[in-house]
Amino acid sequence: MSIEWSQLEEIDWLFRRMVRKFVKERDKVTVEGIALPGLLILNKVMRDGEQKLGDLAEELDLTSGAITALCDKLEKSGFAMRRRLEADRRTVMLDITNEGRDMLARNRSVGLQCIKLLFGSFTAQELESQKAAFTRITDNLEQYADNIMKLAKQDAEQEQPQPSINRPVREVPTKSNFLSY
Repeated sequence: MSIEWSQLEEIDWLFRRMVRKFVKERDKVTVEGIALPGLLILNKVMRDGEQKLGDLAEELDLTSGAITALCDKLEKSGFAMRRRLEADRRTVMLDITNEGRDMLARNRSVGLQCIKLLFGSFTAQELESQKAAFTRITDNLEQYADNIMKLAKQDAEQEQPQPSINRPVREVPTKSNFLSY
């Protein structure tokens, strides 16, 4: 079975659309003034104890800037507190406060509902297929940026023929609903 370029292009477009829509919708949600990623942070700290900010960023796939901004809000709201390690002042730890624990208890169904809204209507077989696809896409993303940049550099280094007046520079599909890079 061969895969058509248009099928790959459509899947790429749908995937990027899904990611953008998820982030846009997720970022609209706040619980007691805290965005959903902030709740993930609090849940992780409550479950596993005090955490290094760098470790939280790594485990939750957040940038250092995002983790700092979220921790600022958590601390300002009284849900968490940061402290620097005496042995290494560069290391910042985050712990949950009693107010943070109470807030998570009041809103314990939010995380479950988030997951149910996204995935609850799928069958067990569909979920297994998604799991396999998500795992494979994640694996395909290893060194993705480096590989694309390497290819772009190779393309730039190749001698490009001068386009003739009668020959198009690039073949453009006659009809497509999807954007190419």
